[in-house]
Amino acid sequence: MKPEEFRRIGHEVVDWIADYRARVEDFPVRSQVEPGWVRGQLSALPERGEGFGPLLADLDRVVLPGTTHWQHPGFFAYFPSNASLPSVLGDLLSSGLGVQGMLWATSPAATEVEQHLMDELVAAMDLPRSFLGGGVIQDTASSAALVAVLAALHRSSGGTWRRSGVDGAETVYVSSQTHSSLERAARLAGLGEQAVRSVPVSPSTLAMDVAALAERVRADVAAGRRPVLVCATVGTTGTGAVDPLREIADVCAEHGIWLHVDAAWAGPAALCPEFRDLFDGLERADSFTANAHKWMLTAFDLSLFWTAHPGVLVDALAILPEYLRNTATESGAVVDYRDWQIPLGRRFRALKLWSVLRWYGLEGVRAHLRGHVELAALLESWVGASEDWELVTPRTLSLVTIARRDGDDATRAAMDRVNGSGRVFVTHTVVDGRFAIRVAIGAEATREEHVRALWKALDA
Repeated sequence: MKPEEFRRIGHEVVDWIADYRARVEDFPVRSQVEPGWVRGQLSALPERGEGFGPLLADLDRVVLPGTTHWQHPGFFAYFPSNASLPSVLGDLLSSGLGVQGMLWATSPAATEVEQHLMDELVAAMDLPRSFLGGGVIQDTASSAALVAVLAALHRSSGGTWRRSGVDGAETVYVSSQTHSSLERAARLAGLGEQAVRSVPVSPSTLAMDVAALAERVRADVAAGRRPVLVCATVGTTGTGAVDPLREIADVCAEHGIWLHVDAAWAGPAALCPEFRDLFDGLERADSFTANAHKWMLTAFDLSLFWTAHPGVLVDALAILPEYLRNTATESGAVVDYRDWQIPLGRRFRALKLWSVLRWYGLEGVRAHLRGHVELAALLESWVGASEDWELVTPRTLSLVTIARRDGDDATRAAMDRVNGSGRVFVTHTVVDGRFAIRVAIGAEATREEHVRALWKALDA
């Protein structure tokens, strides 16, 4: 494809995306196809190139019917995935440049734009100054959890982990509400499920029980185990619960344990001063993650990760074969982000986030976040006034967890009914054995009319 062909076809592709976004509300939120339908519509790969026309036709004929529309204003499931159009353009620019930013030398701009953004966000989000110079973009919070576990293993072993691996004495602490990515990270790091301790939570708040954490840590130490990492969460997936960071940090400090704070969904709320109480004690954390691709208007995948100990992380992960040696690296004057992540190669992801922040500005992103919190508070007020529905847990930011008063079957039936309409999509959780609906308000296009329509459908 020559540049002029790209120009012509690129206009067609951009027009297709713009048309799709303009009419996304016309589609059922969830795909209505049966398993195997999409594959059944696809033809064999062509021997000769056929251009972009047939591909665009197949997008309309096959891909759209087989798509769950995450940008639909009636999408209230899971957590948001805000692929704003400025971030789509940033992604296009990144792909157009086609750089591989594994080393500073392979693309200085890819490294230094990322460094600048991560340090700027420390100030904008009022994060601890210990995170300055310790920021890196990961693909997802799952990868962030894994590198945190690896850095914690390296530090807790006094540096021997990199050479000899785990010895079976290590333990990692989560709560029953912690995201499953932490257990997976423990598996991938070679610890196995037996190393993961599930700490009870407070029945009223579902936050980690600090006294129970302290007791389990002491028991493990007395048994000759080595506590390595505690994961505290700000905004759990199920209910938005917030763990008490400061008190958990006290336990970690007593035993030299790495404290990782997972705020994958709620983290961007730190941009708003009025929500920063949720992050009290964060200055005592060793690492912190927040997903820009959830609630910060940035297309998947882009997870923000900071550590107060970048030297430990790099020492844990760095390997320098001869073919990667270069003058800049050996000078010690640059950062090579390949040593801050699991893969060697890396995309210029920072362009997506840079595009978002340049287009909306910090105040525009704050307005996006505040608008969703206001809509959630409105839904909360309707639930509070209802004779048939109630809050299952206190609202956190823009996540509202609700259930019918007349039991699980009625709640499940209401969820199935509204999801079957095609106009909205919600998902569920289980709280203390009770089936509950999660309403995660976060799609960029969601307005009061859409939340009101959801409530009307639920309460029918």
